[in-house]
Amino acid sequence: MRSRMMFLFAGIVFLWGLLVLRAAYLQVIPNKRLEALQARQFQTVITLQNRRGTIVDRAGRELATSNRAYSVYADPQLIEGKKRVARKLAKILGSRVDTIYSKIKDGKKRFVWIQRLMDEKTADEVKEMDVRGLQTVEEFKRIYPNENLMSQVLGFVGQDGQGLEGLELLFDKELKGNTKKVTVRRDARGRPLVADGLMFADNPAGAEIKLTVDSDLQHMLETELQGAINDYDADSATGVILDAKTSAILAISSAPTFDANRALSAKPELRRNRAVTDMFEPGSTMKTFVVATALKEKIAQPNTKYNTENGHFQVGDRVIKEAETKEKWSHLTVSEILAYSSNIGTTKIAFQIGDKTLRENYYNFGFGQKTGVDLPGDTRGLIQSLPWRPHLLANISFGHGIAVTALQMANAYASIANGGILNRPYIVQAVRDPESGETRDFQPQALRRVLSAEDSASLRLMLTGATAPGGTGVNAKVDGYLVAGKTGTAQKVNPNGRGYMQGAYVSSFAGFIPATEPKFVIYVVVDHPKKNAFYGSQVAAPIFSRLASYAARREGLPPVLISEKNFVDKDMMKSAKQKKASRLAAKVARDLIQSEKSAEQSTEPGMVPNWTHLTLREVLKKASGQNLQLRIRGQGVVSEIIPEPGSPLPAEGNIQVILRPVEEIRSISR
Repeated sequence: MRSRMMFLFAGIVFLWGLLVLRAAYLQVIPNKRLEALQARQFQTVITLQNRRGTIVDRAGRELATSNRAYSVYADPQLIEGKKRVARKLAKILGSRVDTIYSKIKDGKKRFVWIQRLMDEKTADEVKEMDVRGLQTVEEFKRIYPNENLMSQVLGFVGQDGQGLEGLELLFDKELKGNTKKVTVRRDARGRPLVADGLMFADNPAGAEIKLTVDSDLQHMLETELQGAINDYDADSATGVILDAKTSAILAISSAPTFDANRALSAKPELRRNRAVTDMFEPGSTMKTFVVATALKEKIAQPNTKYNTENGHFQVGDRVIKEAETKEKWSHLTVSEILAYSSNIGTTKIAFQIGDKTLRENYYNFGFGQKTGVDLPGDTRGLIQSLPWRPHLLANISFGHGIAVTALQMANAYASIANGGILNRPYIVQAVRDPESGETRDFQPQALRRVLSAEDSASLRLMLTGATAPGGTGVNAKVDGYLVAGKTGTAQKVNPNGRGYMQGAYVSSFAGFIPATEPKFVIYVVVDHPKKNAFYGSQVAAPIFSRLASYAARREGLPPVLISEKNFVDKDMMKSAKQKKASRLAAKVARDLIQSEKSAEQSTEPGMVPNWTHLTLREVLKKASGQNLQLRIRGQGVVSEIIPEPGSPLPAEGNIQVILRPVEEIRSISR
């Protein structure tokens, strides 16, 4: 018996010895298989969070940024007294008890978010609860400091920081930047042991996106658009402001809008960037491109006269009538057709052009195709397939039966303003990598020439007629500046069926300032104004005027005192003699072109300059930056300057410049 006990004891000692030796072997001798197993059990790879890159305007002012925030998560399996915990959490977080309890009641779950992106004070209160199974973690919260400003353009991000709409979506990769992964230990329950701040340590921010947008112009635009909705009980209002030379977007918006900080609770229609995504029939702003086509194809000139049928023109079984006035005209020149927005005159021009050529030129101006803008939702618009029956050609010539976007229209007018070049509109100026310091700049991109410099100059001069006394866009005039543009009033398409809504209109104005050397192109469209007024001349033109005035003065463009005698008013137009005078706008345009080739007029410093025989544009160009106060009268070329050229310049810099038509000057010289 004793020997058996000794034998059993020896066996136990031997086995323990083997175990100790094995343990020592495992601890001391490297074993790749065991090391891999240990790594899987007690280590994990986590992705460090980036601070999302900022979005700034052209002056570097922040439009979107990211701040530190805190989130609470739970391991329901570890939480004891779940109802009690839910009540305490609900009080701290300002949430419903049943909402929190529903998240933590399932003891089989190992991870659930309780609340995301809180402030530090709230997170500290949760920590003070000292509940096993509750944890807080640092994250980044996207902040839009200007709330509604540019919200449709900027878009927004989801709770995990991914871009969901707008620029946040389009440039999501750049804004997120390069992620960084690290290996950390896990506890016995497999949870990462992450020290405070490690999630963000040494991890570079995403790229900075710099926009072409001017926040001040943007704010002014958004204020005016919301004002239009309030004043006219409109469904919506949209506006675009472009740099006339480059088509850089200086402001773009639709109203009503939304607070980007609360985007997920906003209605989808408020989040839509209507200037890019929404199509509509524009109305008479399309007449400009009928005239542009006529000039380009050598079909008509500014003083070409058309029979406007006294306001009643039969086309098949349809009757074309004038839109924005009760006045009926027997004959109008092309310049007058634009100034008075004659449907019949435009139809007559379109019939001469033909459907195929007009469609080709519409397309050439960018209609019926995407603009190429660096924004999501760029829409083609709609140009109907050929052939067009006569009544359809008539309708399309004055902006019905064709669908465009606000950005397309603004960009097409920019091609007239800049001398005939269609550019790709763009809103991103630069992308800067904060880690490398490298900056990728985006340059203006010319797509094609759509008009000659001569034809665009003629058209610019003709478009000043709309803002002259008697023109449909007189409410768009800006004191001290010569502006050009065109009104639009279109019947609104029935969204629920064919045809148009009874008594519903889309009111618009497109133009640029100054007319001579355009700096800003502005397009405003108000959808379905239901009270006070509905014509583009009454609704959209005054908005253009205020925006143009603000933009010009903020830019420091020198004002020119222009009297109403620059223009031929409606009463004067009734006499044949005055009609002939007004049609000399074509000669003014030709003079403008020739003046660009004219020799410099020499003038001594401090003396009244000699601008004789120069056009208005040439005078304004020479006066720019000289601190002169010009009072300009008449049309054509300079025939007289008061005080006399060569005499001492008045202390205030006041100079009166009198222009006369070229024909009058020639007759005087004879």
